[in-house]
Amino acid sequence: MISTLYHDRRAFHIENASLRVTALAEGGHIAGLLYKPTGVNPLWQPPWPSIEPSAWSPDKYPIYGNDSESKLLAGIMGHNLCLDIFGPPSGDEARAGIVAHGEAGVLPWQFESIPNGLRCRCVLPFAQLAFERTIVLDDLRALIHETVENLANLDRPIAWTQHVTLGPPFLNPGITQFRVTATKSRAIGETTDHNWPELAPSATPSAYAAHLMDPSRDDAGFTAWTPNSLVALSYVWKRADFPWLGIWEENKSRPQTPWLSQTQTCGMEFGVSPFPEPRRKMIDRGPLFDTPTFRWIGARQTLTADYRVILTPAKTMPETPFS
Repeated sequence: MISTLYHDRRAFHIENASLRVTALAEGGHIAGLLYKPTGVNPLWQPPWPSIEPSAWSPDKYPIYGNDSESKLLAGIMGHNLCLDIFGPPSGDEARAGIVAHGEAGVLPWQFESIPNGLRCRCVLPFAQLAFERTIVLDDLRALIHETVENLANLDRPIAWTQHVTLGPPFLNPGITQFRVTATKSRAIGETTDHNWPELAPSATPSAYAAHLMDPSRDDAGFTAWTPNSLVALSYVWKRADFPWLGIWEENKSRPQTPWLSQTQTCGMEFGVSPFPEPRRKMIDRGPLFDTPTFRWIGARQTLTADYRVILTPAKTMPETPFS
C-alpha cells in the first residue's frame, strides 16, 4: 500500500502488473480502478475541483452549494459507500448534521496494509456503526470484503449501497454497453412495473430506476464495456447480500453548482434498497416485488458482504462473469 495524492486528494493505492486501485483517505471512496496497459479508469472523476470534506464550509466553498449534498459533492469520486441511509436525510436529520447518503462518504478513514491489499475503517458517530473494508488484488480482480458493526444496544434498519459511478472517457453516451442480471424494474416516483431491459441506461436526462436482481441466481452483477476503452468493468456480488441495482444518470441536465450542466455520469448502485430516499420512506415503503427494501442489523451484531471487481481486456463485449 502506497500513500499518494490523487487529484489533489490524500489517497492510498495498491497495484500489481495490470491493476491499480486507489482509495481516498477522506470519504473512503474507491476513486480509481486503473487498467494499467491502456491507462483507462472507468470510474467517474467529477469535473469540479475535489477537496477534502473536512475542509468544506458553505462560506469558503460556495461552489458546492449549501445543502445536505454539498459536503459529499465536495469530495465524492468513483465508488461511494452509502450507509446507513441511501439518498437524502430528512429535514430534521439534515439540520442535525446528517449528509446525503450518510456519514461514511465525508469521514476520515483509517488505512493499513495487508498482504496484496489494504484494509480501511471508519466509525459513524451519528449512526453508531463501525465499518471495515478490505481490498485484495488477484490479477485483474479486486476482492472486497465489508463488515458493518452495530455499536448500539438496539436492533435497527439500515440502508447499505455501493454507489458505483462511471464517467468519461470510459462512459460514452449511446456507445457504452451494459449487461445486467436484472428482472423487474420500476422508475423512481412511478407505480408502473417493467421488465429489464425496458428501463436500461439510455441517453435521457437525469433518471433513476430500480432493478430487482434475478432471484434464480446466487450471483448478481453488471458489466460495462466501451469499444475504444479495450476493457470491460464488472462488479459481481451475492444476490442475497444486495438484491437491488439502481441505475442513475446525469446527462448535463443539472444547472446548479457544482454541476453547471457539464456532467455526464451513470451510477450503477447495488445495495439493500431500491431507491435513494429518506429513512422513513424507505421503511414505510415495505417490500417491492416481494423483496425487502432495507436490512435489519441486530444490537451489537455485525453484517458482512463480499463482492469482486473485474477488469477484462476486451475488443468486444466479453462473456460476463455472472453468465
